[in-house]
Amino acid sequence: MNEHLSAETLNAIVDGELNPPELASAEGHLAGCLECSSRCLSLGILKRRVAAAGAKYELPSGLEQRMRRAIAPVSQRSGWMPWALAAAVLAVAVALVPLSREHAAKAALVAEVVDQHIAAMAVDTPPEVVSSDRHTVKPWFQGRLPFSFNLPQTLPADVTLDGANLSYVEGRPVAQLLYRLGKHRASVFVAQRGGVAVSAADRAGFHVAGFRTADLEAVGVSDAERARLEELMQALKAAQ
Repeated sequence: MNEHLSAETLNAIVDGELNPPELASAEGHLAGCLECSSRCLSLGILKRRVAAAGAKYELPSGLEQRMRRAIAPVSQRSGWMPWALAAAVLAVAVALVPLSREHAAKAALVAEVVDQHIAAMAVDTPPEVVSSDRHTVKPWFQGRLPFSFNLPQTLPADVTLDGANLSYVEGRPVAQLLYRLGKHRASVFVAQRGGVAVSAADRAGFHVAGFRTADLEAVGVSDAERARLEELMQALKAAQ
């Protein structure tokens, strides 16, 4: 196969819906296509994280009983207890759903970028573009990303740029910038604005920090001190 796998095929791979001949053909393509294999990995991670996070959210225990007690004095006088309770529970549920979805989406994004950072640190292969020169790294993404970004002219002390990869987060193409913060490593994923916003989080011993501009959003991951990671993120934000 010369063309990239479709979104439907990638979803079918992750969901285990392909028959053996189709799966063999798709796996053959994935073995030789970095873009499709990255998209498939990101999609699988995203689906697993969203499913796990979504299962955690439900109405707080005892909410119905507390609302019944609060409504009871009025309902005994007016006789509208069932309707009032139903309306109140529905209002709370409707209010909680967007918050739960946003929290789940943020948790899934944090999990995905941490997993990708760990994967990048674990492999022996060098980045797709190996350079500490911003004038080499930035032009490499031209034609590979549907957006552009700037790299800071001056980095914080003891911070160096190692190179970059073309990757996928939330199914979208992103620039994965690889930095060295002293003896620690960091990945910064830069994307076109459109996903969920992440300001600060922690996962599996890694710190996560992010920022947004009018056109871009970025998420950084590192096991260095949070202050060091945020210092790098501020330098990147100021360069945009």
